[in-house]
Amino acid sequence: MADLNLAVVYYSSTGTNHQMAQWAQEAGNDVGANVRLRKVPETAPMEAIESNPAWKEHYDKSQNIEEVTTEDLEWADAIVFSAPTRFGVEASQFRAFIDTTGGLWAQGKLMNKAVSAMSSAQNPHGGQEATVLSIYKTMAHWGAIIVPPGYSDPVQFSSGGNPYGVSATATEEGIVEDIEEAVKHQARRTVEVAKWIKDGQGNG
Repeated sequence: MADLNLAVVYYSSTGTNHQMAQWAQEAGNDVGANVRLRKVPETAPMEAIESNPAWKEHYDKSQNIEEVTTEDLEWADAIVFSAPTRFGVEASQFRAFIDTTGGLWAQGKLMNKAVSAMSSAQNPHGGQEATVLSIYKTMAHWGAIIVPPGYSDPVQFSSGGNPYGVSATATEEGIVEDIEEAVKHQARRTVEVAKWIKDGQGNG
């Protein structure tokens, strides 16, 4: 599947969505896709970052990861997004990047890409589902093909049962649920659907 391009795009303040994105990256590599792991640029002031030790630690550790650009989205056949929830919608950093995609959208270059999304919050019902669905609303405007995991694999039940996209509960001790395999399944499924789309367009 080396001719299939997967972009894994995430925003993470303290590392939860970075971990989820890394699992998605691993799954893409495992099925032979060309994978780009990209982080959304940080827009918060440094004073805010430095006021939270976990945020500052992750900020420093992730400096070697490339920041996402709209070119990464144009390159991709499949995209997996991961972003924390803020009051039931995506973190503002993630939204700020999405708001730069208008040029690609106007040219129709985001249509028919297979997309899927994941999220996290500090408690089990902290808005993860609403955040994933919020991302999907934008994907509908793109004309992208939304690929939810549904209940396409038993791992969905053992990881919390969210049919829209994997959701994590993130505490100071780390991710509560056992979601690694669910994340990898969601990424593989997105790549698989992207291949069907690409082959069906005669580009396979």
